[in-house]
Amino acid sequence: MKMSRPYEGIRYTSEKQVVVLDIGSTYTKFGYAGEGTPRGIVRTEVKCPDTKQMRKIYKYIDTDDLYQLLVEFFHVIFFRHVVITPKDVKVLILESLLTPSKFRDTMAKVLFRHFEIGSLMILPTHLVTISTLGWDTALVLDVGYQDATLIPIYKGVPVLKAWQSLPLASEAIHERIKNDMKEAIPEVELTERVIEDIKVRTCFVTTLERSKKLGADDAPAPPPSVKYPGLKTIEIPGYVRERSYELLWERDADNLSIPTMVLDAILKCSIMIRHELAGNILLIGGTTMAKGFAARLKSELTSLVASDLYSNKLKIPHFKFHTAPCKPNYTAWLGGAIFGITDLPSRCITKDTYLKTNRIPDWVNLIDNQKELGSNYGV
Repeated sequence: MKMSRPYEGIRYTSEKQVVVLDIGSTYTKFGYAGEGTPRGIVRTEVKCPDTKQMRKIYKYIDTDDLYQLLVEFFHVIFFRHVVITPKDVKVLILESLLTPSKFRDTMAKVLFRHFEIGSLMILPTHLVTISTLGWDTALVLDVGYQDATLIPIYKGVPVLKAWQSLPLASEAIHERIKNDMKEAIPEVELTERVIEDIKVRTCFVTTLERSKKLGADDAPAPPPSVKYPGLKTIEIPGYVRERSYELLWERDADNLSIPTMVLDAILKCSIMIRHELAGNILLIGGTTMAKGFAARLKSELTSLVASDLYSNKLKIPHFKFHTAPCKPNYTAWLGGAIFGITDLPSRCITKDTYLKTNRIPDWVNLIDNQKELGSNYGV
């Protein structure tokens, strides 16, 4: 999974447009390689032709069900949004470390056998993201909808032994907002989309100082309530706005939270690279766009590293965050768009190769990295 050094062994190509897709659990970003922003962002769901109900792609029943969902989904992506005939086209797809093998295998089958694309390149999200920085070392924290995942990358190589993941992301935040609003206004039923809109428009990450006082006798006054317009105007209480993101920083029974993920990942890396990783933290994913997220994370890290839990293990005086040249919710897509304008034969699966072998290589599988298989898979 080693990333090529900048401009080393890379051939630039402009023969055909390369479609770049970042298929998240809730939203999919699509566009063309070489462009600075995606053409659009749509929900990762499709209307089932049988039931006429909207279904999320990742909520499939079995492989056959997933196949049908992906056929419908890619049809909409190619013909309605990207507006391109997929036959013989080049497609680049970004995948999370947690993507099930069943999903990627079924996805490849749909693309090659149903849509007959020319070639497919599947790249890890965390790795391509650092190409947006012009730097080859970073601690990449992705906080999306279902999970928060973190992988340190040093000199273009993911340090897989240090990867971290927790189910602390937007889904958990939505559940807290839903429960708090049900207590505050029990007569109002809120849909998932309304809850998401309330989160984005009205909620924020409070400071560490205020957080320590929440729930105490001398707790500070809550922020003002705000009105949320809709079919019926509802009032969002100030305490709901302030405490919605608190679960990201609350440690569970195993003493884990998003800040401890960062420190634990650094601890699992060599002592020689810890300071460099701490000085190159990159936040991606829609949840990290919340107001106050980066400032709160920095405060939490500084406080934790000086606590009894880490003071004897880590000697890191400060943490620094990178600012990517785009919004965090599509930083990964931009990284894919940068890779898409290059010709990387070692990461590309052609239609002929797939039809012969009926499988796609797993880049972390030693079998697919043997030299004798290089002619078959280009590795």
